Amino acid sequence: MHMLKDHRAKLILFLLLVCACEGSYVPKPKGYNRIDLPQHSYKATPDTLPYRFEYSEAATLERHKSPMATKNWIDLKYYDLGGEIQLTYLPIRNGEKDLISMVNDAFRLASKHQVKASGIERAEIKVDSITSATIFKLQGEVPSQFQFFATDSSNHFLRGALYFRTSTKNDSLEPVIDFIGEDMLHMINTLSWKDQ
Repeated sequence: MHMLKDHRAKLILFLLLVCACEGSYVPKPKGYNRIDLPQHSYKATPDTLPYRFEYSEAATLERHKSPMATKNWIDLKYYDLGGEIQLTYLPIRNGEKDLISMVNDAFRLASKHQVKASGIERAEIKVDSITSATIFKLQGEVPSQFQFFATDSSNHFLRGALYFRTSTKNDSLEPVIDFIGEDMLHMINTLSWKDQ
C-alpha cells in the first residue's frame, strides 16, 4: 500500500511538471549593455596651453601624470564612458629635423597596432592655412582605436590617442568609439596655436 502511494505521488508530481511547462523553450538573444550617450557640446581649453581647441563637456581635462610629461600634456577623461584621450604636445625647436622625427614617431605608434588591427584608415586634413592633421582610425581589437597628429610644420606638434580602460570588446564599444571620435574631429577642426 505504501508503494502505491509513492507511485501516485510521483505520477501527480510528473503531471504537474508536464502541465506547468507550456510551449517550447526559445533561448534569449545575446544582450548588450545599454550606453546612454550625452549630447555633443563643447568648451574651450584654458589659455595656459600653447594650443587651443574645443573639447567635449562630457570630458574632464587633467594634466597628464606620466613622469616624462611636460606641463602641456593633458588627458581628456570621459569618466562616464570609460574612455580617455591622451594629448602630447611638443614644440618644434630644430626645424625640419624635429618635425620629421615627430611625424615618424606618430606613424610608428599608430603602426604598432597592426598586429591586432583588422584595418587602419588614414586621412589627411587641412585645418586652416597653416595647420594640417593626419588621422588614423584603427579597426579590430586594438588598445587605441583613434589617433591623430596635427602640426603647423614650424613651431607646434600635437598628438592624440584614444584609449579605453576596459576589457570590453571594441565591437561593443563601437557607439562610444564613434561618439568620442566625433569629439576628436571637432577638436582637430577647432585647433589653433597660441602664437597664431
